[in-house]
Amino acid sequence: MTPTPRHVPVAIVGGGQAGLSVSYHLTQAGIEHLVFEARTAAHTWATQRWDTFCLVTPNWQCDLPGHPYDGPDPDGFMRKEEIVAYLAAFAAKVNPPIREGVTVRRAEPLAAGGFSVRTSDGDYTADEIVVASGGYHTPIIPRMAERLPSSVMQIHSNQYRNPGQLPEGDVLVVGSGQSGAQIAEDLHLAGRRVHLAVGDAPRCARFYRGRDVVTWLADMGYYEMSVDDHPLRDGVRDNTNHYVTGRDGGRDIDLRRFATEGMRLYGVLDGFEDGCLRFRDNLRSSLDQADRTYNGINAAIDKHIASRGIEAPAQAHYAPVWEPEAPVTSLALAGSGIAAIVWCIGFRPDFSWLDASVFNGAGRPKHSRGVTVQPGLSFIGLPWLHTWGSGRFGAVGRDAEHIARVIQKRLGADRFALRFAV
Repeated sequence: MTPTPRHVPVAIVGGGQAGLSVSYHLTQAGIEHLVFEARTAAHTWATQRWDTFCLVTPNWQCDLPGHPYDGPDPDGFMRKEEIVAYLAAFAAKVNPPIREGVTVRRAEPLAAGGFSVRTSDGDYTADEIVVASGGYHTPIIPRMAERLPSSVMQIHSNQYRNPGQLPEGDVLVVGSGQSGAQIAEDLHLAGRRVHLAVGDAPRCARFYRGRDVVTWLADMGYYEMSVDDHPLRDGVRDNTNHYVTGRDGGRDIDLRRFATEGMRLYGVLDGFEDGCLRFRDNLRSSLDQADRTYNGINAAIDKHIASRGIEAPAQAHYAPVWEPEAPVTSLALAGSGIAAIVWCIGFRPDFSWLDASVFNGAGRPKHSRGVTVQPGLSFIGLPWLHTWGSGRFGAVGRDAEHIARVIQKRLGADRFALRFAV
């Protein structure tokens, strides 16, 4: 006889900071729920970050529900072990009804309303599902990787921990977003010879005119701008993050300066043919565009300072310290000295376990601040779900509060609050 599925009003899929934030607000509203986490709460910060990883936004922006940063360095940048401790303390405060080690294998709408939820630990039904598993699921490694010789070690950025795990020799880092630029720097500072295939990621200053750029942008209201008010609208969700670092108290990442110190820069890696790595002839334009963004952000800060009569030290705009010479579009792998490749070209979303007509052609959910057209289905923790901070510690709590209010209204949750009070 097939066991009757257990019913839970709200199923939260994912036990990271987003899922825990929703759990916090549902608990405040007295709404019964379960959090399903395939591994352990907030595990990715401990298991999928390199040893010297740190935040790129100041600690004061960490403001999870009921758990703002209260450490000794609000203008600093938490290191990996501090982030893990911060999240462990948050999980302890929330004390969520979490099922760790339980994978949601399939979820689909029921004809009578609500959802069927099949897990590795039995079947459930739910009135509401909140997908809090983020959007970074499947590491992207191009098909060309299959043709590379087995003598070259290949890992993805989520597997990189430190230079010592890689074999002796040169290292090719593919991609110059936040992970790629910071991993390239980590290797470079360790004395490794680095080859970096540069992408189209923009960059920004760490500090400008006496303050952290994030602090200036917060004062300018940038982090309160919703996706609906952004000039790019939904397109901003596809933007690559600016590269910068909070390492050693925070600094710019300047790929041109790395080049003067021996790092070899190339354009986008396009393929591998006849034993040669093939690169696009776009290194100069990529560096120039990154610098235009850098100086453009600083110019916006200048305008803000001038319009409000703020006293701030003058600072010149960035001028390039290195220019590429003749482009290198082909590099024989055998003679390059490259012993390892770190792929830093991102992730694909994988919501294949969820049967719902809410996804676009790229497999990303369509929603309005996380709420989809499928009754009872919401998402949280995605980049630019509502504002820039939606995928970060800064604003995910506000998104969680919004989702919880929508759920409370849909469930008529006064009945839950009454039952919990008895």
